Amino acid sequence: MELLLPIITNPLVWITIVGLYTLKKGIIFVPQNRGFVVYTLGKYTKTLRAGINFLIPYVQSVAADRNLKEQSLEISSQSAITRDNITLEIDGILFMKVTDAAAATNNVTDYKLAVTQLAMTTMRNSIGSMELDDCFQNRDMINATILSAMTEATAPWGVQVTRYEIKDINPPQSIKEDMEKQMTAEREKRSVELTAKGVKTAAITRAEGEKQAKVLAAEADKAEQVLLAEAEKEKQILEAIGKAEAIRLVAEADALALRTIGKEAATTEGQQAISLTLAQQSIDAHKAIAAEGTVVLTDGKTGNNISDTVAQAIAVSTTLHKAPNT
Repeated sequence: MELLLPIITNPLVWITIVGLYTLKKGIIFVPQNRGFVVYTLGKYTKTLRAGINFLIPYVQSVAADRNLKEQSLEISSQSAITRDNITLEIDGILFMKVTDAAAATNNVTDYKLAVTQLAMTTMRNSIGSMELDDCFQNRDMINATILSAMTEATAPWGVQVTRYEIKDINPPQSIKEDMEKQMTAEREKRSVELTAKGVKTAAITRAEGEKQAKVLAAEADKAEQVLLAEAEKEKQILEAIGKAEAIRLVAEADALALRTIGKEAATTEGQQAISLTLAQQSIDAHKAIAAEGTVVLTDGKTGNNISDTVAQAIAVSTTLHKAPNT
């Protein structure tokens, strides 16, 4: 104690301590995404941003430290009455952030409490203007209505509401039971409608299939008839061409035969062959006539013996041979 007494009683020590404390009070380090509200002798002066800042010790002080990050606030379950007098229990969640630390400090006592109360009031008003079915079907519209109303109302507080979402909407138990019955009826109705639609679709599909089958069968028959007609036409054309070709070939053969016979007939041997052929044909003719009847008619000049007939045939051949030369 005797050793500490000189130090405690030394004025320089106290001056040093006061100086260090004063220096500490005059230097402020502000973290990122924070806003320090500074008062000078009880009056708002400025807002300190992130980094190192300097204050006048004992004259200026940090009155509030505001978080500038986006924050979420739980909106506890509350009662709201719809336009058709149905009481609902609704809760939600709100997202907001401080855009002006000075306004959030100077213009409202507790900005979080104020935003929460405003959200609850706005939600009740929005639900009160809608019927029960609309509340379930139009959640997005409710959220948008609440967000729009709060954005305008919280602007003077330096707070921006970025999003609002309804978490749960709980109607009374009796309403739940009625809704379940209604949903069951709707499901049964949809099931019947789907069944009827399926039967109708099946019938239409079957009819379309039968129609298509008949069309295809008719087209197949038509194609078959066309092919048969074309085949018959082609057959007739080919037969006609074949007949014409055969006639042409026969005619050419006959002409060639006639030319050959004519050339050979001009010779002595040809005359003898013609005479022999005519005689043979005459004999065969007489045989045929004799075989068919008992009476043989002649011209009266020709005898009944074969020699006369042969002589007559030779005479005719001689006449035909001389005719071209006269």
